[in-house]
Amino acid sequence: MNNLNRTNKIKPNKKLWEFHGGVHPPFHKSDSNQLPIGEVTIPDTLILPLQQHSGRAAQPIVKVGDNIFKGQLIAQMTKNGLSANLHAPTSGTIDAIEKRPIPHSSGLSALCIILNTDGKDDWGEHKLELIKDFTKVQASALLERIQLAGIVGLGGAAFPSAVKLAKKELSSQHHIDTLIINGAECEPYITCDDRLMREKNAEIMVGIQIIQQLIKPKKCLIGIEDNKAEAIKAMQHACQKTKDSSIEVISIPTIYPSGGEKQLIEILTGKEVPANGLPRDIGILGLNVGTLFSIYNAVVNGIPLISRIVTITGNGVQAPQNFEVLIGTSFHHLAALAGGLTKMADHLIMGGPMMGYALEDDQTPVVKATNCALFISTTSLNETNSAFSNQATLPCIRCGKCMHACPVNLLPQQLYWHIRAKDFEKTIDHNLYDCIECGCCSYVCPSHIPLVDYYRFAKAEIKDQQEAKEKADVARERHEFLIFRKERDKRERDEKRAAHKAALQKKKAATKVKNAENADSTNKSTVTDVKAEAIKAALERSKAKKEARQLAMEKDKKEDKK
Repeated sequence: MNNLNRTNKIKPNKKLWEFHGGVHPPFHKSDSNQLPIGEVTIPDTLILPLQQHSGRAAQPIVKVGDNIFKGQLIAQMTKNGLSANLHAPTSGTIDAIEKRPIPHSSGLSALCIILNTDGKDDWGEHKLELIKDFTKVQASALLERIQLAGIVGLGGAAFPSAVKLAKKELSSQHHIDTLIINGAECEPYITCDDRLMREKNAEIMVGIQIIQQLIKPKKCLIGIEDNKAEAIKAMQHACQKTKDSSIEVISIPTIYPSGGEKQLIEILTGKEVPANGLPRDIGILGLNVGTLFSIYNAVVNGIPLISRIVTITGNGVQAPQNFEVLIGTSFHHLAALAGGLTKMADHLIMGGPMMGYALEDDQTPVVKATNCALFISTTSLNETNSAFSNQATLPCIRCGKCMHACPVNLLPQQLYWHIRAKDFEKTIDHNLYDCIECGCCSYVCPSHIPLVDYYRFAKAEIKDQQEAKEKADVARERHEFLIFRKERDKRERDEKRAAHKAALQKKKAATKVKNAENADSTNKSTVTDVKAEAIKAALERSKAKKEARQLAMEKDKKEDKK
């Protein structure tokens, strides 16, 4: 990152640092933070996407027609790779497992479990086993509970918490010295963390103690923007009750995007996360207050992540407020909770106006990453973020305001021109992937250029190109292997033929030699037989002659006697 060599400016209290850039949009926090967290009615239908976390989609373990209890595991995390469990938010019957629109910037559909609720909210036997004293439980058991409960980061990224906290991730090479608790909530309109800290501060503090039991940090810093005075006071009171001097609540200046993980780390510690690095690389782990409350519920109350606090706000609803909403509830149902829509409801945005994205269908469900449902007019968006505005885009005047506003010290203008030219290699050289898509550059742009949209487009194009290259590389490797295999097979066949031919020739030669030897042996035997016959004949002739002489002699003797 370009800002790694920047000198940090120390605040007068010598506890805080400043990050580069940032903006002060209209925050509209008071629109929705005046009332306590409201209770909700159970919708007739819940739509539960299998992909509502970073990584691979969960695998369904139920089938259509199954009767389901509240808290029952309905989709299991994959055994290999990044994933998270999914539980039934209430009791009912599985109506379908099919593709439905999901809240995602792509606007695409994904596989979902459709649960027709029965209104009984019956747990059956599906509450997780209570852990009475987590201080006496091994870290592995706590980690297993967090994993089983399907808890993910509720600050926006929805990264599976068990993976983030796993010992293999937090190895001795990445020992965590500082735990950062994110209560900044810098995005305009969103107040769910504010109300959560006011009303559930003791539970959040228990969640912090559970994490301390897991990773053993030396200190814990809770960062809250100074426009949340009541939340700061409530958290400080809860902190004092713990009598733990390693935990400190720190009020930070209200500036967007102070709630960004890297920006909050820099404000509280003066350290900067290296480019392409993670907080654990500098001995820091960050968690959102909502995540901690879910961890508390899972460990102490045996409740998996089946609901979350959602801010329903904007001038498009009658009565903005925060509600604890079941995962899978439609945005249409949320609007009804907040008194219904007004005539100014031109846009529906999941998240805030700076980093959220528009939804085309109010039947889209709430997921684990949903922190806000913003029903708002175009006029109101025009004063906050040009990405959703209807103002005409004008040519870039190279004023440099975007550069001064960028919290990660990039050159948005240069990135914009390189993207326009589709020179994506240059965008990588200009640290495109350091962009956190906070929208500060779009907010300050006098030409109303939706710069963040260009950056998202570039990232998507680079990803597509990389995937295409990977596919081409795989295809090339397969082709090269095919040629190699053909050549190898031909070579092996030729070698076999040559070996077979040599064997035949050897055998033929051996046969020839053997035949010759047999012939020679036969000839020798014939000569011997002939000689034997000749000798026998000679002996017989000699015998015959001898007998003839003897007969002649006897004949002569007889005649002499006469």
